[in-house]
Amino acid sequence: MEPTRITEMRLMTVQEELSAREPIFHRPEHGTTRADFALMMDAEFWEVGASGRCYSRAHVLDILEDRYARSIEENWETRDFFCQEIAPDTYLLTYTLLQDSRTTRRATLWRRTSAGWNIIYHQGTIVKSF
Repeated sequence: MEPTRITEMRLMTVQEELSAREPIFHRPEHGTTRADFALMMDAEFWEVGASGRCYSRAHVLDILEDRYARSIEENWETRDFFCQEIAPDTYLLTYTLLQDSRTTRRATLWRRTSAGWNIIYHQGTIVKSF
């Protein structure tokens, strides 16, 4: 039922770089402050949450600022990464995220810039048991 997705060899380095940044905003080595997160995001960033709701860049920054003001502990697992180049220096990274009893499929659109990686778009979709 599911397609077999295998990243092209020429994109494996990109996949490794990006998978080390996922799940986005949950890797303290890439930042924990509002300013850090703002630098990671494209000016036009937006997100569709697992709920189906759309979130603006400003809203996501507010949520992240609140989250990191408290101590957080997460034991999440990522797997099934797939990277696809969709335009020059623009990549779609998809993967599965296991969060305790919740499984979601994730998709992040990344752009490589002279300053580093920028997140353009992110989406999470809950996987229902069949």
